[in-house]
Amino acid sequence: MAPAERALTCLVTGVTGYVGGRLVPELLAAGHRVRVLTRSPRKLRDRPWIGQVEVAEADATDADAVARACEGVDVVYYLVHSLGSGPEFEATERRTAEVVAGAVRDAGVGRLVFLGGLEPDDEELSPHLRSRGEVARVLLDSGVPTVVLRAAVILGSGSVSFEMLRYLTERLPVMVTPRWVHSRIQPIAIRDVLRYLVGCATLPPDVHRCFDIGGPDVMDYATMMQRYAEVTGLPRRRILPVPIFTPSLSSHWVGVITPVPAAIARPLVESLRNTVVCTEHDIARYVPDPPEGLLGFDEAVRLAVQKVRNNAVDTRWTGASVPGAPSDPLPSDPDWAGGSLYLDERTRETDATPEALWRVVEGIGGETGWYSFPLAWEVRGWMDRAVGGVGLRRGRRDPSDLHVGDALDWWRVEELDEGRLLRLRAEMRLPGLAWLEFHVERAGEGVDPPTRTRLRQKATFHPLGLAGQLYWWSVSPFHGVVFGSMVRNITKTAEALDQEDATRADEAA
Repeated sequence: MAPAERALTCLVTGVTGYVGGRLVPELLAAGHRVRVLTRSPRKLRDRPWIGQVEVAEADATDADAVARACEGVDVVYYLVHSLGSGPEFEATERRTAEVVAGAVRDAGVGRLVFLGGLEPDDEELSPHLRSRGEVARVLLDSGVPTVVLRAAVILGSGSVSFEMLRYLTERLPVMVTPRWVHSRIQPIAIRDVLRYLVGCATLPPDVHRCFDIGGPDVMDYATMMQRYAEVTGLPRRRILPVPIFTPSLSSHWVGVITPVPAAIARPLVESLRNTVVCTEHDIARYVPDPPEGLLGFDEAVRLAVQKVRNNAVDTRWTGASVPGAPSDPLPSDPDWAGGSLYLDERTRETDATPEALWRVVEGIGGETGWYSFPLAWEVRGWMDRAVGGVGLRRGRRDPSDLHVGDALDWWRVEELDEGRLLRLRAEMRLPGLAWLEFHVERAGEGVDPPTRTRLRQKATFHPLGLAGQLYWWSVSPFHGVVFGSMVRNITKTAEALDQEDATRADEAA
């Protein structure tokens, strides 16, 4: 991104989400100053750009906190959404937009930029698109010069729309599909979305309107799946539309086949029934198309797939917390409110080095698995997905490296002290709050230097009501198998890893 003619101070909301996390480095590359708004600053501490931005800790629904964050800001990017937060998400989105719009106006900010959704004029809108349109109207009525970029499906490694497309196509050579696979769509590459977003920062103050943005290709979802298969070298897919598929059935179907839980899949699926095609390309008057043109569908898929295969995905849709996920303090924190608490603690010493043991701990989950009774984990994952939870399919952002805030199957990384501590918070559907911790320590007291390594593993559960109590006692008989084998297998794997390293070193010598 070429440096801007004038450096501006930009406030980015929704920074832990897919688009917000990618927009920050683009704004920095353009020469702008960046401030980010987040409820959980520690989730950003491992981002490569964190040392170049100012962090404002605030909830987007707290008017006073948002107003303080807007002081001295030239442009606010509104990238907040409540996708998957339940039946009240439309009201939640409207209230949040009203709070932010008022704070931006009172702070004297010069421009608002919002990324919304395309809206067909002659169709009944899905709740998701209707909500996006309502947020756009709230921001446009704020009295602040506002630009709304309206996009359909965004194609990029890690985006929720791309993940749906990828998993549906790769896992189902024959697909029984709803009618929405024949709705017309104009997808756009994340690269072009970011270019438009950055370009909007320097628009003239009299530009106050919506712009449709889309790539050069218009097709239906069935064609998107066939084109994805062709680009990735898969055989042609057989697609059999079934009119009786309701949005609810479709969302559960997507939830079973893909990592996207039904609570998030449903609003997306409902939106796919609408025709989402650009009716104008006026944005090019202000942010010209690149000389080579906008990125087409095939090339956008090719680039996204290459990033996935190279484990070079910058941000993922899973980076944003699951709506409704608990944020209560860990029971060992000073502000823990008390109550019933159940613990399962296990310790094992090993001859493996701390470095080898930590490599195993940090690499847990995803394709590697959890080092204990795989069938039990799979069954529990399926049970969670059956009730609308995230299950195990979110996997990992990277096969060996973790950051605070990363999704890790049905967990989220809550704390990470490199080489010493990994703490995970459960985001599965539970009648309580759950954590899983791994501590890597030196062992061998009285020996200098210590000759052994200790792994301390602790599962913590805070039950909510009688259901929580019953849940703990119903699963506790399995803890010896699940948690006991986990601590044993992790240490054995670390010992084998040390042996492999020693063998390679001998061969190299």
